[in-house]
Amino acid sequence: MITNSDLNNKNTAVNVRELIEKRKNSKRLSNYTEKIIPVLLFLIASISILTTVGIIYTLLKETIEFFKQVAFSEFFTGTVLKPLSQNPEFGILPLINGTILSSVIAMFVAAPIGLMSAIYLSEYASDKVRKTVKPLLEILAGIPTIVYGFFAFTFVTPILREIIPGLEATNIFSPGLVMGIMIIPMIASMSEDAMTSVPNSMREGAFAMGATKLEVSLRIVIPAALSGIIASFVLGISRAIGETMIVTIASGSSKNFTFDITQSMQTMTAYIVEVTGGDAPAGSTIYYSLYAVAMTLFVFTFMMNLLARYVSRRFREEY
Repeated sequence: MITNSDLNNKNTAVNVRELIEKRKNSKRLSNYTEKIIPVLLFLIASISILTTVGIIYTLLKETIEFFKQVAFSEFFTGTVLKPLSQNPEFGILPLINGTILSSVIAMFVAAPIGLMSAIYLSEYASDKVRKTVKPLLEILAGIPTIVYGFFAFTFVTPILREIIPGLEATNIFSPGLVMGIMIIPMIASMSEDAMTSVPNSMREGAFAMGATKLEVSLRIVIPAALSGIIASFVLGISRAIGETMIVTIASGSSKNFTFDITQSMQTMTAYIVEVTGGDAPAGSTIYYSLYAVAMTLFVFTFMMNLLARYVSRRFREEY
């Protein structure tokens, strides 16, 4: 005769076996998850690397085809760029000149304004003001660049033409100024982060010795945050070099090799837009010149990023 006690013991044994089996299944699933997750994360992390490799491969392949038709020395030393003429010439110096001039103009605007904004936010502004002003400043970074381009062409250029005699309707000066405005949030935000990371003990020690807030800002905080500030400048230059829509709209398409910023010029990015939007047949020399210019631009920006990393490591202060 089976008693209630026997039934309870039997049910208990069954429950224990089920619990043990569930724990075994859970452990197997956990082990399987531990093995598959690192592989999945590695594949996801590899996407950016594989994308970069693919880009470099494509640029190199087409660039090599270009240099089979155009001499390397002619491309990098030529001052004339006439890809559509009967006797085409492919000197990249006019594009490099326009790119560098527009970037220099942009940094003359962005560097001082961005740095002074960072000093104010880090050293002078209250927490309430900082939480209000910094997001407003960073709104500039969210404006589409094509809007900046039309702003430069339809608003800034007409004003400058009233002030500067001889300024052409499309010129390199106006888009350079507007690019500088666009880069201000990047420099201000990165520089402010670098200054904020400076320990307050350094500021308090300087105040204790009788230094003013301005002296603390210029002689203590900025030297201590120098690596981050310089890195923000370098990345700002890189951003200006790679800008496309502003210069495409406002600087024109004249491939002039000149240092007169009142004239129309073309940058490397604007040339790429012009070629891709034109009637360049695949396999033609002008088609391959697109990749040669893109490869040159890639090397420029890559070198700027390497310089930023070097500066950050070389002048980094650890507290």
